[in-house]
Amino acid sequence: MTGAVSLPMYDWPEIRKETDRLWQAIHRQLTERGIAAPASLDRRMDLEALWTDPDLILSQTCGYPYAHRLANTATLVATPAHELTGAAPGHYYSVLVARRNRQPKNLAELEHKRFAYNMAHSQSGFAAPVRLLAATGHVSSPPPLQTGSHRASIQAVARSEADWAAIDAVTWQLALRHEPAAGDLAVIARTPETPALPLITGSNHAGQSDIIADAVDAAIQGLDEEVRKAVLVTGSKRFKPADYAPFAVPVPIGKALPRMTG
Repeated sequence: MTGAVSLPMYDWPEIRKETDRLWQAIHRQLTERGIAAPASLDRRMDLEALWTDPDLILSQTCGYPYAHRLANTATLVATPAHELTGAAPGHYYSVLVARRNRQPKNLAELEHKRFAYNMAHSQSGFAAPVRLLAATGHVSSPPPLQTGSHRASIQAVARSEADWAAIDAVTWQLALRHEPAAGDLAVIARTPETPALPLITGSNHAGQSDIIADAVDAAIQGLDEEVRKAVLVTGSKRFKPADYAPFAVPVPIGKALPRMTG
């Protein structure tokens, strides 16, 4: 039995067909290089179980969990590049968004604004904005709201359930195209660039990671322009695990979110 494959991080329903075509292109390239893989993506398996499966062939994770708990069990393959965000190849950042009709003028005005975040182990939705606030000496005092996803954070801010959120730059571009609530929001700031969301393979395929990376890059370069634009991918970059090590530095939650509990 061949290992599982998934591309879960930007797999919005609106671009599922194009994500499948991206995988089909990668699958062809893997097959040409002698690596057997499932013909379709696994959208059912629990991500934590998937990411730690030694027989995993390819998946995408967030830099925060990679640095904290996956770097010793999974092997880094490559990191997709997203030209539309304006970031350097293989990098991304978070945009801080608020309601268009009630935009804070600066970070200091977030002090009494409620923060919506997807998950506490998200680099773009949680760690990056918390580090930004702490580094600039600012806080967001109200108890934050956990939403479960970037899209849900956008919707929560639009519905005034929270006042601001940090959204990964690629997701924000998807939201501008596919999420009506994004039209009610405006970007008020952005975090520094960091390496973007890495592709990983399981320990049983660690020796094939360069071959898998070659297959991914060849697949992206051979994509139809329509598919490439839909999934926002233009190429890939190969980082080392050390490039993600800064993500493992403790997040200064107490400095930035003094009323966060749990």
